[in-house]
Amino acid sequence: MSLYLIWNHMAIPGDSEHQWIERVKSEGAVPLLDPYNCSNGWASPPGECFMVRGPKYLTTKVKIPGGESLLKPLGFDWIKGSTKITEVLKNRKSRVRKVIDEAFPNGDKPFVWAFNLQVPGKENYSAVAYFVGTEPIPEGSLMDQFLKGDDGFRNSRLKLIANIVKGPWIVRKAVGEQAVCIIGRALSCKYCFDEQFLEVDVDIGSSMVASAIVHLAFGYISMLTVDLAFVIEGQSESELPERLLGALRFSDLNPACASLYEPSPLGSTDNLQSSLPTRLWKSIGQGFSQLLHPVPGAQENGFTSDTAHVNGTSELKEGCEDSKKWILNLLIADSVTFTNESDGYGISGQDPRPPVTCKRKG
Repeated sequence: MSLYLIWNHMAIPGDSEHQWIERVKSEGAVPLLDPYNCSNGWASPPGECFMVRGPKYLTTKVKIPGGESLLKPLGFDWIKGSTKITEVLKNRKSRVRKVIDEAFPNGDKPFVWAFNLQVPGKENYSAVAYFVGTEPIPEGSLMDQFLKGDDGFRNSRLKLIANIVKGPWIVRKAVGEQAVCIIGRALSCKYCFDEQFLEVDVDIGSSMVASAIVHLAFGYISMLTVDLAFVIEGQSESELPERLLGALRFSDLNPACASLYEPSPLGSTDNLQSSLPTRLWKSIGQGFSQLLHPVPGAQENGFTSDTAHVNGTSELKEGCEDSKKWILNLLIADSVTFTNESDGYGISGQDPRPPVTCKRKG
């Protein structure tokens, strides 16, 4: 791979900018909508929805609003396949890759970032967020180091901020407010590089805690509004304040509306993925064993538990100490369903969730 080509292709070529970007944004199964009215759609939430490390975070622990992202939103895919979905942008049959190849037949393509969140389960769902760079990357910047560095560096720096904007109390409680995770420490990540893109395939099923949370949340996905932001963590004063790479909001997704993904004949597949119940309950058994017989000083890497201050207020990040709570919530969710009563969710034998249709808007 030529890094020279990457730096020269970070800026969007101007001639066909609007047409191809609009195609990527609008042609997916999930429509692009307004951030404040995006039921059954996706949107780009304001950066102020996320708190990131401020310029003096290392000494003050003060966080600040995220502000404008370094990358521009490009698209969102809600897809499912016969096997675990990997290397989407490497597949010339994939929706976004086809649009880019058609728009730039001579090879002068923009550089695209993709974050493929692989949902654990036998249905092989993936939520894929796409972003594009509009400016060349400054030499020596965190983005520059991230692209030039090895997987060890990337695993230690790529951070996910997640927030449940709307949803059942039990899901919001399990995820927490502004949950922060160093993705590569908590989950298995695969970095797929090309001269025109970087794709991060994130295997959520590789973590006991993440699997439990997603299993709980997936049953209510048609009721959830979720904000996600990706950040390269600043670990020294010269790398602060942090900047958002990109942010995404999706709302009220319907599993039945996911597009069927056609894998590349030459693409990699993972046919060894076991079903969710087997992996999940095996993980829970291991989790309870760890809770009953903890290893001194042990915790699941990546889920931070240090105390941060947001605008001067002490805030304890979601950490591994919450694993027991999440697992207990999962057990409750597997035993009963929940109805929307008053401020919480009451126990019921019926599923109160309304049906969701897959109608495109506009």
